Amino acid sequence: MSSADVSRPALGVPADRRGRAASRRDARPPARRGGVVLGAVGVLGELLITAGVLLLAFLAWQLWWTDVVANDQQAEVVREQGWDRPLAALDDGPQVVTPRYDEPPVAAEPEYLTTFASMRVPRWDGEPTRTITQGTDRPNVLNPLGVGHYEGTAMPGGVGNFSLAAHRTTYGKPFNRIEELVEGDPVVVWTQDTWYVYRVTSSQVVMPSDVEVIAPVPDQPGVEPTERSITLTTCHPMFSARERYVVHGVLDYWAPVSEGVPAELVEAA
Repeated sequence: MSSADVSRPALGVPADRRGRAASRRDARPPARRGGVVLGAVGVLGELLITAGVLLLAFLAWQLWWTDVVANDQQAEVVREQGWDRPLAALDDGPQVVTPRYDEPPVAAEPEYLTTFASMRVPRWDGEPTRTITQGTDRPNVLNPLGVGHYEGTAMPGGVGNFSLAAHRTTYGKPFNRIEELVEGDPVVVWTQDTWYVYRVTSSQVVMPSDVEVIAPVPDQPGVEPTERSITLTTCHPMFSARERYVVHGVLDYWAPVSEGVPAELVEAA
């Protein structure tokens, strides 16, 4: 082979053009890979934005809209069943009941889902009347109706432990302000015929498994009760179900609804 053959470019393409073509070929794959990566990042960003919007919508529904719906449902029960009727006298010089300390009337425990009583806590100024319904499950009682009565515990005014549960956040949050209660605060419960005024005695934080707080004698399972107690339970801390916040009280007095309104509600009006 002659020196002319060695120096002749292959396929008749000049060497500088072959170099430029090779450089362009080498540069193309990274450009394509970069485009794919940028596209994937863009899609991921859009998905994250969408997820954020959905999360905010869920939080708005959970923390605000469930309150609106549940409060409307609970207010409708109050209206339909006339639970606020005894409070109408508060608007025009109510007659204050005379406290009675003898044995109060006690109704039999009703069937599941029966709304049998109502309550107000003067310390929670501005809160509406809350009805009390038999049962404590979330879908049928606590979410739509507010306050639930632990089945098998005492009824209002009864010897033992009249035990209630309600949400602290969402679904109307009837016990949202439970931590404000202090010793001596009244908790007023009424049936169609009778007022029961309880006084707060203590509060505690327990684990969900500590069910002895609703025993006939709170925290003393197996002990025969002699007092007429009340217990309020709800989730703790706020926006968590890790623990339970519990308030205990005892019956102070009772009075017939027909005789007027408890002084504790008159003072709070």
